[in-house]
Amino acid sequence: MDPLSIGSSVLSLHQRENSEQHKDDAFREIIASCRSLSKYETNIKSALPQILSAIVAASFHIVIGISLAYSAILIPQLELPDSDIPITKGQSSWIASIIVIMVPIGSLVAGVMMEFLGRLNTIKLAAIPCVAGWVSIALANSFTWIMVGRVLTGFACALGTSPAIVYITEVARPDMRGSLISSGPTLASLGMVIAYAKGAFMHWRLVSWICIIYTVVPVLLIQLFVPESPVWLVSKGRIEDAARSLRFLYKKYPQPEHTDQPLSEMHLNALLKERETKIAEAQKNVNRHGVQHSKLRGFLKPTGYKPMIVLFWFFLIQQFSGIYITLFFAVTFIQDVGTEVNAFTASIFVGLTRFTMSLLNAWLLKRFARRHLVMVSTTGMAICMFVSGLFTLWIKEGTTTLTWIPVVGLLLYVCSSMIGLLTIPWTMTAELFPTDIRGIAHSISYSMANLLMFFAVQSYRTITDLLGGAYAVQWMFAVVSVIGFFFALFFLPETQGKSLAEIEAYFAGKAQPQRAPPAERTAKPSVTEHLIRSPSREAKLKEVELMLKNKNGA
Repeated sequence: MDPLSIGSSVLSLHQRENSEQHKDDAFREIIASCRSLSKYETNIKSALPQILSAIVAASFHIVIGISLAYSAILIPQLELPDSDIPITKGQSSWIASIIVIMVPIGSLVAGVMMEFLGRLNTIKLAAIPCVAGWVSIALANSFTWIMVGRVLTGFACALGTSPAIVYITEVARPDMRGSLISSGPTLASLGMVIAYAKGAFMHWRLVSWICIIYTVVPVLLIQLFVPESPVWLVSKGRIEDAARSLRFLYKKYPQPEHTDQPLSEMHLNALLKERETKIAEAQKNVNRHGVQHSKLRGFLKPTGYKPMIVLFWFFLIQQFSGIYITLFFAVTFIQDVGTEVNAFTASIFVGLTRFTMSLLNAWLLKRFARRHLVMVSTTGMAICMFVSGLFTLWIKEGTTTLTWIPVVGLLLYVCSSMIGLLTIPWTMTAELFPTDIRGIAHSISYSMANLLMFFAVQSYRTITDLLGGAYAVQWMFAVVSVIGFFFALFFLPETQGKSLAEIEAYFAGKAQPQRAPPAERTAKPSVTEHLIRSPSREAKLKEVELMLKNKNGA
């Protein structure tokens, strides 16, 4: 029996005696908390400490974006005739792709580190291999040392990404959580713009030295201004530190009217109760003999292997439609189409397009169905790549002077990819799997996606040679995008507006659970379900109070 199970067994006797009273007290506290927050929920000023903490924690994503786009400015300079480190096409593919293969390894290490050391401490430690990587690249005198630097920066990228997202999830208030989580990818897109812009005017060694600043500054800001996650602190028994963290995060909130207890203390009490609840729930995962059910069985069920198959093909289409190839080889790709537009300047516009569209992602995912977004996205990508490939062929044959058309086609292609095919596969890694295997399934699918990305980026130069030129590669991207359209039309499940139970029922081949009529819902669901499902805060309060009255009157 594991330690968590032992702990839950020790608490079980006490919980059996006092569970009903604890539930009533917890529910009343939730009602009080809802009332105290209802008028402040849309007040941005009250959430400024949370917004500041979230953005600063996510600021490490800037150097992550720079690291991803750095190969786009490094490879063209290394391939110049007067380069002090000449490289082959095969070596250029390794420079671009090696950073991707480090992501699964770094993510695994980050998962362990942020549980033992904390969310913010893990981000701080990520700066060490990152700085070492940039120094290795800046001082490199051979291809080997450039690769060492790319490996270290790739590892640091993975080490600094997950903790920031987890931290934001734990400190942001619910109505702002989605927007603040999206600040990470948005800042990464900003980092790509910075990389492209500096590469257009600076030598790659100088860019490497400057990137150390982008690595160190976020760590200093985190150290000076951002408190550790109160959720993690409570999980480690550091109650006083958690209280200080909550006092900072909620210092802009007015004092609740119904009690003299500060809002930060109310949230601390809620976290302590949640901790006890999680320990109690762990007992449910233990069978009569004290042995946990094997998670491997979950992957043998349709709800386990079907989503994994869907995600495999979805990511395969995403990677070989060229989305990430045009990121890692942006300058080289533009040079290959034969345009007269300066490739480094055009890459800056590619980065700006990604950055602008990343600002719209949260709204698009909230407003429109996933399948429709993917179909619109793949349609736009196919059209852009077909037209761009056609003009690339004509430029090669010398039958057109409109050499700017492929650049515009690339910008519109990037715009189209950001609508759906770039973002939605990553979103679905957390949506498609049932609760009992979601954690490990997400890790497996995430690693699978990065392996596919590695093979796609690694094979770009080989595919270009095999197909006969850049125009044929663009047509391949168009064909794969068309396949993506039909995949979304016939095979991709719709998850927008669906509950996790409905998604699970879809893969299990069962009839999706019907929502009960209002009268039934007030009698059967638990208070917690009402708090989650009710359409408004006022409805939540009325329903919970009614349940408590009925319970006390019984």
